[in-house]
Amino acid sequence: MAPPAPARRLVDASEDLRPEAEAALRRLVGRDDVALRDDQWTAIEALVRDHRRALVVQRTGWGKSAVYFVSTALLRARGAGPTIIISPLLALMRDQIAAAERAGIRAATINSANVTEWDEIHAQITAGTIDVLLCSPERLNNPGFRDEVLPRLAADAGLVVIDEAHCVSDWGHDFRPDYRRIRTLLQDLPAGIPVLATTATANSRVTQDVAEQLEVTGADAHGSSVLVLRGGLDRESLHLSVLRLKDQPTRVAWLMEMLRSTQGSGIVYCLTVSVAEQIASQLKDAGIPVAAYTGRTDPAERESLEADLKANRVKALIATSALGMGFDKPDLAFVVHVGAPSSPIAYYQQVGRAGRGVDSALVVLLPGEEDRRIWEYFGSLAFPREDQVRATLDALSRGGTQSAQLLETQVDLTRSRLEMMLKVLDVDGAVKRVKGGWEATGQGWSYDGDRYARVEQARLAEQATMVDYVTTDGCRMAFLRATLDDPELEPGMQCGRCDNCGGVTLPAAPTAEHVAQARTAMDTPGVVIEPRKMWPSGMASLGMEVKGKIAPERQLAPGRAIARLDGLGWSQPLRELFAPSTPDGETPVALRRAAVQVLESWPAGKAVDGVVVVRSATRPMLAQHLGRGLATYLSKPFVGTIGPRAGAEAPGRHDVNSAMRLAGVADRLTLELSDAALGGLAGRSILLVDDYTDSGWTLTVAGQLLLDAGAREVLPLTLALQ
Repeated sequence: MAPPAPARRLVDASEDLRPEAEAALRRLVGRDDVALRDDQWTAIEALVRDHRRALVVQRTGWGKSAVYFVSTALLRARGAGPTIIISPLLALMRDQIAAAERAGIRAATINSANVTEWDEIHAQITAGTIDVLLCSPERLNNPGFRDEVLPRLAADAGLVVIDEAHCVSDWGHDFRPDYRRIRTLLQDLPAGIPVLATTATANSRVTQDVAEQLEVTGADAHGSSVLVLRGGLDRESLHLSVLRLKDQPTRVAWLMEMLRSTQGSGIVYCLTVSVAEQIASQLKDAGIPVAAYTGRTDPAERESLEADLKANRVKALIATSALGMGFDKPDLAFVVHVGAPSSPIAYYQQVGRAGRGVDSALVVLLPGEEDRRIWEYFGSLAFPREDQVRATLDALSRGGTQSAQLLETQVDLTRSRLEMMLKVLDVDGAVKRVKGGWEATGQGWSYDGDRYARVEQARLAEQATMVDYVTTDGCRMAFLRATLDDPELEPGMQCGRCDNCGGVTLPAAPTAEHVAQARTAMDTPGVVIEPRKMWPSGMASLGMEVKGKIAPERQLAPGRAIARLDGLGWSQPLRELFAPSTPDGETPVALRRAAVQVLESWPAGKAVDGVVVVRSATRPMLAQHLGRGLATYLSKPFVGTIGPRAGAEAPGRHDVNSAMRLAGVADRLTLELSDAALGGLAGRSILLVDDYTDSGWTLTVAGQLLLDAGAREVLPLTLALQ
């Protein structure tokens, strides 16, 4: 059994803490020639001596983590309880645990990747053998952790740290509903427990919002307001540039040349998962050692990929924003963006990963014509309309505790938007997460439409500012510093290091041959459409008696699409084809040829016995023309169509959740085959053609209608995959 922690003793006013603090810093960084910055010491003294609440806004690499680890060492030496660090990403947690161990600080983490260790960690907390506990903001609302573990921690905490604190503010570029719960945690803290919030990316509005939330009651236990320390954001190692190239193949060809000619390793950021995976595949095929790192990457694989980049075993990780806050590689030599982020603040944060421990790091932005469309898509995922929120609250009031899966059958929201909304409602006190799902609290709740509208306007303003960054002829570092309201920015500042200041030498433009090679790789159409294998939960309440796994004999075969709508290459003509302003018509010649290429590389698709088309209510000519043309090419019979039954409602929205989408499709579709065609289906293989697929339920329902009618297998083929 561990010895009991000594009783907490206050710091005597005459005690000089700085020598002890700097000794802890030297242990942390493993060097004897380091000393605390003045602002670091100011923050540490406020936390340890005065038990204040502080917000530190400083650039990446400034040493914010040193503030809370040194403070922890001093507080623990005086009998304080463990430090709780709320941290958003596993990469950040891993780096911080390693840093803490160097300083002799015993640290542990509770996260989704170490579930089997939770009981042991809880026991160590109780025994007082852990100095620092790192947890994700999502853990704060796990019922068991929130109700059983957190109260004990909060009652005896020596220090509470909120890392990446800009996530608290919905004015920021990376607002996370779970961070809003921190306000409740701070309200419940006993008097005298210091609180530290840190971030590298917060403009004045976000800084003010976070500081106000830290205050909770307007002042800390000592009656003083939150200490805010903001420093300069200039990064002298970063050489910023924007390179506008004419099309996607040219951008990828330039990227290949840049990776081959630039020393060191780095990160290539992409706006979507599909683009990241596609570029990573092309680069690997060209012999460049890279790997994709996205939201689809398994947590264990992420850790391995981060280690590979740190050890320079890969030239670059081709990443989405999933690799962002907290990743620490001091010698990261470059950051390239294929596509512009929607916020210059988010952009500054991501490029801040580079050049922390080297004199010069290359930062290049390759904007694309598709950037605005991607911004618009992510913008569409904002907080739902009031009627959708009220429908959710009504469903919980009527049905008691319900899971998100069950709520999906009653609310026309996708799972991700529904869960985000529930988290916000939880923070607002209207619902509560409990074992088994969510329940209504019965507390009054008002829809703050004005605030949501103002936040949306702030988002649009950020997008406009990002466009200005791309087109400015002024100093790029000065532009970013001004956007973040850098208090140390001097008027007329010229960094001398960016492309506009004449301080960047970029790799040469790609040759026509290399562009042609990149174009050929992009112009190879064909992505797999994976069949649906599970029914959504709660379908009985929507009139469908299906649940669990879809029986193998009732599943479609893996299908094919020419390309994803959010990728490269063929994605561009497909986006133009499916734009609202494009009228219905025959399949464009180039896409006909691409569909044939897909069939030629797909033996099962060429071996079908006939073709059936899903008759589109919005583009009937497009789908029919494609299907009949493929039947002619294959010399196979055109069997007929599957379409909306007489009197069926028009197709519903495509952004609803899976359960409602399935119910709507199943209610609409019917076989439109002649008696002769039906009689000839038995044992046949059918190519099922549709214009595009997103949820996969239209293809699933249409395919099962064919299987029920006797078809042996159904192979889907579409122009696009959403």
